[in-house]
Order: sequence, then structure tokens, then C-alpha cells
Amino acid sequence: MIIGNREFAEKGHTYVMGILNVTPDSFSDGGKWNTLDMARKHAEEMIEEGADIIDIGGESTRPGYTLLSDEEEIARVVPAIGMVKKEFGIPVSVDTYKGGVAKAALEAGADLVNDIWGLKYDDKLAAVIAEADVPCCLMHNRKEPDYQDFRRDILNDLRETIALAEKAGIEKDKIILDPGVGFGKTYENNLTAINHMEDLLALGFPVLLGTSRKSVVGLTLNLPADQRVEGTLVTTVMGVMKGAMFVRVHDIKENVRAIKMTEAILNG
Repeated sequence: MIIGNREFAEKGHTYVMGILNVTPDSFSDGGKWNTLDMARKHAEEMIEEGADIIDIGGESTRPGYTLLSDEEEIARVVPAIGMVKKEFGIPVSVDTYKGGVAKAALEAGADLVNDIWGLKYDDKLAAVIAEADVPCCLMHNRKEPDYQDFRRDILNDLRETIALAEKAGIEKDKIILDPGVGFGKTYENNLTAINHMEDLLALGFPVLLGTSRKSVVGLTLNLPADQRVEGTLVTTVMGVMKGAMFVRVHDIKENVRAIKMTEAILNG
């Protein structure tokens, strides 16, 4: 899969997507990187530590988050995307579920659209992605964790997302799926989603796993967001063993090392 100026192998290695939140209110690092200078410094640090792609988000999606207008979100992400592309040349993802924001972000140089609603929030987004002919990561999500059979239901929901993508003209080889840990799921659902990530691979698409510092780690270990790195590393190792193409994380160096060690053992 080509993302930006780089080719990513869909099997055999797990890549690291570094999180750059240019928001004042994200759950674990809100306000830390929301000026251009701070964002630049953090992007440079993540790249030096081994990030393969930078995911830039302008709206917090933590529980109870405040919905932003397109204009506000664009004002946050577009300067950051332009800066990262110009200064570092690394592939950049935009974390948005809104067609207008995605369009502006792609025009600013973003290479991938990362949509937490799997094309089900804004019916314009799929067309924006198809027209730009860029890859997308489509996440499983529900408003309420109301499931009859969780593992079956998550696959059926994602089949609906894939159908929306295909109908809009998004090429099959440009789709990545995300099980949506922490979104529309109970604590037990989240553990199941991680443990059975291979279910998604059976749909025929590469998978991104995003668990970094999330509540599933916090609840298991009874730890605040800034002390969840070890718990996150365990989920990353699970992701590598299950065949994830990407892990989306805050702590780059530690996750890169965990991946390298896990792959060395698997390939030994």
C-alpha cells in the first residue's frame, strides 16, 4: 500500500502511527502540542524515535467530547499538516470523520484519512476520499454498545462500512480497518476486540490497532492515562502477533522496541 511517498508492506511488519493531537482537550495529552512550535517539536521527536506515519487530529474524541465546527477543526489541523509535510516529508494521516475537514486536510497535503465512524457519520466523506484517491482507515464504532453477538456484529458493521466505501468508488487496496477499541464498546468488548483482531483480517483488509493509553488499559491496571505505557505495549505485542499492519500510539520509542523484539522472536 502506498501512503504518501512511501510503500508499506501489508504483511510481515507492523508499522507505527504516531499520534499528534493539536487539541486543547484530548484525554491523555490535551493542550501539550496545540501550538505549531510544540507540534513541530513533538513530530520531530516521534520521527526520530521511529514513527512511520504521523496522525494529526484537531478534535478530541474522548468520551463526552465537544463537537467542533468544520471551520474550527480545519483551523487546527491544516497548519499542522502543512508544517509536518514541508519540514519532514513523512506520510501524514488526518484523524477526522467530516468530509469538509478531510477535503481541506487532503488539499494541505494529508496522505490518508482516518475515520472513527467508518464512513457512517458524514455521507460526503467517502466521495472526498474516492475523489482524492488516497488510502483510508475505517474504524468500527457504534453510538451504544448494544450487541447480540459482539464478534459477529462488529464484522457485519464493518461489512456495511466496506460497502459504503465500494459504492463511493474507494479502491479495495486503499482500505485499512480498525476494530475501534474504546469506541461504542464495553470494557469486556474491548478486551475481546483486541484478542480476536484476526476476525477483521478475515474480511481481507489490513488492520490498524489503536489502544494507546485507552480506558481498557486504565481499567485493567487501575492507572491514569499517563501511566499506561506498559499496558499499551502488551496490546501492541498482541497486535504484532495477530498480524496488525499498524499500531497507533503515543509512546513511539517503547512501541518500536516492543515490535522489533516481538518480530525477532516470531521470525526466529
